[in-house]
Amino acid sequence: MTPAAPAYRRLSVEERRSQLLEAALSLFAHRVPEDVSLDDVAEAAGVSRPLVYRYFPGGKQQLYEAALRSAAEELRHCFDEPQDGPLLPRLARVLDRYLTFVGRHDAGFSALLQGGSVVETSRTTAIVDGVRRAAAEAIYSHLGLPEPGPRLRMTVRMWITAVEAASLIWLDEDKQPPADELRDWLVDQFVAVLSVTAARDAQTADLVRRALSAQT
Repeated sequence: MTPAAPAYRRLSVEERRSQLLEAALSLFAHRVPEDVSLDDVAEAAGVSRPLVYRYFPGGKQQLYEAALRSAAEELRHCFDEPQDGPLLPRLARVLDRYLTFVGRHDAGFSALLQGGSVVETSRTTAIVDGVRRAAAEAIYSHLGLPEPGPRLRMTVRMWITAVEAASLIWLDEDKQPPADELRDWLVDQFVAVLSVTAARDAQTADLVRRALSAQT
């Protein structure tokens, strides 16, 4: 007997939208946004161009922003880490997930952070800034500081900027050094900048004594 063909299943609205976003994210991960067309997204998803427009009537700009929000939400999940155990291993695990995300999204990540895309708007910039703020808040939480002072806030935000810059250089250098070496170096950088700030800020000095000196 000839095996029966699998029954066709109509996707729900949310399932279809998720399918289109996944296809778009896959394309934006390896090509800059202006090099991706709606036809490309339709082909990757195995649907027609009119169907893409049905779900994203605003065209590529709307699709790009929706895909960016989806990627931003995934990136925020990189910071989800139980607040148990020594601080630095927790930070290392967060960086492991972050660098995995960077490696998967490659060209799209570079285009996103470097800007200059023809589809960049104040809305896309706000999405990226939201991820940075979420990263900073996660670090403050892991440091056990609900109200960090201005010097410590500046230190953490400067380190986040350094991590982004290092990630872009890492991609440009064909992902060298290996991700685990880059992760360890970024953790060391975090300790270094905190130590420098501690010399000028009592709150940071107390943090260094209380949290970083107890790494076991």
